[in-house]
Amino acid sequence: MDAKTELAPIKADAVTKKTSKRKARLRSVLIYAAFTGPAIIFFVLIQVIPFLMGLYYSFTSWNGVSSAVEWVGLENYIKIFKDDPNFFQSFLFTTKFMLASVVISNLIGFGLALLLNAALKTRNILRTVFFIPNVIGGLLLGFIWQFIFVKAFASIGNLTGLAFFKLAWLGDETTAFWGIVIVFAWQVSGYMMVIYIAALQGVDHSLLEAARIDGASNWTLLTRIIMPLIIPAFTICFFLTISMAFKIFDLNLSLTNGGPFNSTQSVAINIYQEAFQNNRYGLGTAKSILFFLIVAVFTSVQVIMTKRKEVEA
Repeated sequence: MDAKTELAPIKADAVTKKTSKRKARLRSVLIYAAFTGPAIIFFVLIQVIPFLMGLYYSFTSWNGVSSAVEWVGLENYIKIFKDDPNFFQSFLFTTKFMLASVVISNLIGFGLALLLNAALKTRNILRTVFFIPNVIGGLLLGFIWQFIFVKAFASIGNLTGLAFFKLAWLGDETTAFWGIVIVFAWQVSGYMMVIYIAALQGVDHSLLEAARIDGASNWTLLTRIIMPLIIPAFTICFFLTISMAFKIFDLNLSLTNGGPFNSTQSVAINIYQEAFQNNRYGLGTAKSILFFLIVAVFTSVQVIMTKRKEVEA
């Protein structure tokens, strides 16, 4: 009896501990759900459900207005590959634009970060000035630069006689392409600059001082020490610029609207015109699904490659 009497409180304590652990676990789950639940709900409503609906409509023939939705299977995807050269022309332009924009935007952003990471009295003001274009909407930015290319450059060209300013910047295929690249780089370079500055400020200065004592030049410091240490920043900036360049729409729409002769038509504008101007919503969503897969492949390859560089560094 004494042994049983002694074991009873021990069992009671064990049960109490298990109950308290369950309550603590349930409490933590409820707290986690309270904080993450709204975000998950919004993500499902805004991202998941529209994506699934778009995936469904890509297999249908629908004008986006009527209630008649006809299931056509893979017919829309077959049309894209067989009878839609404009889509592949727009994809070629978007790819070229992405490559040029990613290189130029990151070069400018990294260069500005190196310059404004130095001990300059006006560096905070200059950082703000270079970042401001990023907060201007793409449509507004496009109309501003359209005025600059068409009106302001022409006036400067007439006053100075310089042929550079007399070019038909938005009326020629080549200059229109580079005009969009210039405006895009001007808009996003400040954003990339902020990311690179944050990475540069995390570099241990004792490493740089030790390298200088050993006789390392500034170029050696940059290429052998600084750049390998901030590869995660390159990963982020390249991912952002690739995705933003691929998805360019508002800037392209307001600056050239795909002209001249569809030579600067991005994939986003092609999809927009197909779905909302030609009223072929099923074909438009099929293009958007296909474009989503292409962008996902590009960005995944870029992230994997830069992550490997991080490991090597």
